[in-house]
Amino acid sequence: MPTFTLAGRLALVTGSGRGIGLAIARGYALAGARVVLNGRDASRLERSAAALSEEIVAHDPGRSAGDVRFSVFDVTDPDAAERACEEIVAAHGCPDILVNNAGVQIRGPLTGMPVDDWKRVLDVHLTGGFTVGRALARHMLPRGSGKIINICSVQSRLVRATTAPYAAAKTGLAGLTRAMCAEWAPSGIQVNGLAPGYIDTDLNASLVADPEFSGWITKRTPGGRWGRVEDVVGPAIWLASPAADFVNGQVIYVDGGMTAVI
Repeated sequence: MPTFTLAGRLALVTGSGRGIGLAIARGYALAGARVVLNGRDASRLERSAAALSEEIVAHDPGRSAGDVRFSVFDVTDPDAAERACEEIVAAHGCPDILVNNAGVQIRGPLTGMPVDDWKRVLDVHLTGGFTVGRALARHMLPRGSGKIINICSVQSRLVRATTAPYAAAKTGLAGLTRAMCAEWAPSGIQVNGLAPGYIDTDLNASLVADPEFSGWITKRTPGGRWGRVEDVVGPAIWLASPAADFVNGQVIYVDGGMTAVI
């Protein structure tokens, strides 16, 4: 359907060397967009970009390997992030789509949680989303269009013990999503959150490998399984496409029904 195409669009996806971020970037590329991958590991980004370039050219020989680029920067470094965003705009034009996906998880009880670990998780998820979102919004606003998708979490609504920094950061990111909508929607920007449930990724590898925890997840989730990164791609394409032009300030849960039941 034409309303779901991303042809001619440019997307920046933070934290996209692997996992959910790479899956979303791949989905965007196959839907016609040019994509810029981001992360801190240059060698991983180079490998991911090369593999994705090869795939999209094989999928559509009319496409160019240059439709996939990468930018190495740390979203927790405001100066580096803003500088990288300016370089992307100068080299490729202002992205039409920004996905704030960069993430980290540090688990532990609150009473023993080092303040530096607490700050690290909030800096990556919440302050990083603010910094990169603000940098690109300064270019989107004068143009009068843009899509920002903040990757929230089932823990934007539900929490469990030992994940306080992550839950606080993701809850804050949901609030930031609404605040961005309140300020930027009048200028034609759509800002929404996409909240995956428990997804089988490297970040959750230890949990997936734990039979007791995996058993709890499959019983707690009406869908009866862990999510896959591919489950997040369709909703991410929808929110980035013209089909979602009147969707703003929302957090869409992709969790197999976990937040719908008790």
